[in-house]
Amino acid sequence: MSVSDQLAPVLAAGGSELSRQLHRTEMRLLEVADGGGPALGRSASATLSAGGKRLRPLLVFLCGGSGEGLVESAAAVELLHMATLVHDDVLDAAPLRRGQPTVFAAAGRDAATATGDLLFSRAFAELASTGSEAAVSALSEASSALARGELIQREDAWSDSVTPERYIERCRLKTASLFSAACRLGALFGEGGSGSGEILAGFGSRIGLAFQILDDVLDVSGPSERTGKHRGTDLLDGTVTLPLIVARRRDPELAAMDLRALVSEPAQAAAVCDRIVLSGALSEAREQALGHVAEAKAALNSAELPPHRREALDLVADGVVERYA
Repeated sequence: MSVSDQLAPVLAAGGSELSRQLHRTEMRLLEVADGGGPALGRSASATLSAGGKRLRPLLVFLCGGSGEGLVESAAAVELLHMATLVHDDVLDAAPLRRGQPTVFAAAGRDAATATGDLLFSRAFAELASTGSEAAVSALSEASSALARGELIQREDAWSDSVTPERYIERCRLKTASLFSAACRLGALFGEGGSGSGEILAGFGSRIGLAFQILDDVLDVSGPSERTGKHRGTDLLDGTVTLPLIVARRRDPELAAMDLRALVSEPAQAAAVCDRIVLSGALSEAREQALGHVAEAKAALNSAELPPHRREALDLVADGVVERYA
């Protein structure tokens, strides 16, 4: 299922205003990229035009409805997300992102680092323009969580002792925190005020966890033409994910392998991926993701939301898992 196929029912449920808000956000992102000067502007524009699902801006609007500050919030969370991707690609020396050359590959380490820094700083400038200290604080907390999650991932590289609990904590910090912040910002600036902010932030955190687990499943199972990267990229980077943790528990021979020594090129990573698939680990990981989605949708029962926005948020939650199909 393509991204456009997944988003079509969400946009239909959200109404025409949602499409207009997303368009305004896209225009604002392009303005920000162009404001970085010719050299950085090109790299920033390439990063933003590479697309993506714009899930985080979507969550801002669905949790907020309408109100001043929502477009700035949506742009801010996407800019921070893009900044982390660019910096991740520098750390991983990644050649591809969504099937396109990364800024690192196209322009080099220095340009990629500066591009990520530009996007990061402009994210906070967007929120600062709203005059809301609470908004800046929410994004700052998410930013700190992202950094802590990255440090844990680096610390755990190639480790055979990572527990599922440690993995989930890393995902909560590195991925779910920004989903949660997007929902919190929507509630903060939305017409309903921040009364349901904690509930919606919890919803965002849960679907963020599901999103990351399924991303890690797709790294093992997904063809490169679908994921935009080599199959087994996490293995090549030494990133320990839930499918690998579960597969090691199920397959003693796999658990005994020194993957740092055995996996150094895509063909070797693909062979280990095949072994992970045979262990049944992907089904177990997917079930965990489904559990987080179910909890997220159940939490919305306590939120004060119009029916059409509740429906759209349910569809977003379901779409996180449907990427696996």
